[in-house]
Amino acid sequence: MKPVPPATSLRRAPVQRRSAERLTRILDACADLLDEVGYDALSTRAVAQRASVPIGSVYRFFGNKRQMADALAQRNLERYTVRVTERLRQTGENGGWRTAMDVVLDEYLEMKRTAPGFSLVDFGNQIPVGSRAEPNHRVADRLTELLSGYLDREPDEDLRRVFLIAVETADTLVHLAFRVAPEGDQRIIDEAREMLRAYLARVLD
Repeated sequence: MKPVPPATSLRRAPVQRRSAERLTRILDACADLLDEVGYDALSTRAVAQRASVPIGSVYRFFGNKRQMADALAQRNLERYTVRVTERLRQTGENGGWRTAMDVVLDEYLEMKRTAPGFSLVDFGNQIPVGSRAEPNHRVADRLTELLSGYLDREPDEDLRRVFLIAVETADTLVHLAFRVAPEGDQRIIDEAREMLRAYLARVLD
């Protein structure tokens, strides 16, 4: 089970600060428009207008809206990693892996509810962005790197497999919860949390 390489959607990486700020505006506009009009109605021209940049600036970074949404998904994963890392730093090692699991799930739920465009794109598996099999593998890779030290475990194939199963399970159940209720059906989320705890207890205790 080899780690999945990171997504590379940018035609050209920003070098100067001004270029990086322009890319941020483009992705912010893409996220807002995904919430407003959906993926099918999204266009590079509309993103350029919303971001107040020339259309050529969008095409400098992206060949099409699919690449743009893929880059947004990658940014979501980076921001999610930062949020989880910061929460774990605040909590310390109190609670062990159970605390870590709650942080991982709670931060995902918070982004699901509040991050623009996240309900459609999240980490890339909601719309036809790249391979549908890859995003959860990337999340599992990231969690293995992030949590192995916190759990005092080797980031080996066994741990990665555990996180991949947990991520796939959580992904399915959380999406079910948000199909049932706009903010996520709490009873389904609670059941998902208990299911994850039972599985991880067998492996991590």
